[in-house]
Order: sequence, then C-alpha cells, then structure tokens
Amino acid sequence: MTDRRDDTKKSDSREERLRQALRANLARRKAQARARADTGSDNKTVPDADGETGKDN
Repeated sequence: MTDRRDDTKKSDSREERLRQALRANLARRKAQARARADTGSDNKTVPDADGETGKDN
C-alpha cells in the first residue's frame, strides 16, 4: 500500500519551494523597477549638438 502522507509531504515541500521562489522573484522585480524609476528621471533624452534627440518622429 502507498502511504499518502509521503505524497502530501512532497507536495507541501514543493509548494513551499515554489512560494519562496515566487517571493524572491517578486522582490527582485520590485528592486529592478525601483532602480529603473530612480535612473529613469536622470536619463532624459537630451539633444546633441545637431539638435537631434535620436528619436524618430
């Protein structure tokens, strides 16, 4: 006979690993978004000597 407690124990540990990985991923993405927001205000497109911004109109 199979012991069902082993199956739930395995799935619980898998779910816990996935939960931790999801939290780590979310924290990393939030940190990246914060970093982009901080540097985004400093990286405005400034015209060069020819007056072109490098953007297509």
